[in-house]
Amino acid sequence: MSIKEMINEHPDVAGHMNEPLAEAVKHAMYCAAICNSCADACGAEDGDRRDCIRSCMDCSDICTATYRVASRRTGRNVIVLRNMLEVCASTCEACAEHCAMHDDAHCKRCEKMCRECAADCRKAIQTL
Repeated sequence: MSIKEMINEHPDVAGHMNEPLAEAVKHAMYCAAICNSCADACGAEDGDRRDCIRSCMDCSDICTATYRVASRRTGRNVIVLRNMLEVCASTCEACAEHCAMHDDAHCKRCEKMCRECAADCRKAIQTL
């Protein structure tokens, strides 16, 4: 199942989907899951990872809220949507910086996903 197809099938979208916004929704969903998993993996690593864990958990929650708000197509709430996308982008960038400090594979994957999500959120903002 594709979230992009789901959004496109919404009666208020009527085949005129905002592709950058749909891409931001998709990547925010992925980023939420990857950050959640990374936080858990950091908990199993040696050393003090509290800041990275907190950053990943915050990012996961903000990505979840963002994809939920951004996937709603009934009516318009551009101010809230724009603000959510901006907060998501900046939170993803901060999380990527934390994960960039670690050499393990899960942090490298999380860093990459956070950077992709931030870029997609910023692209989507330009289309609102």
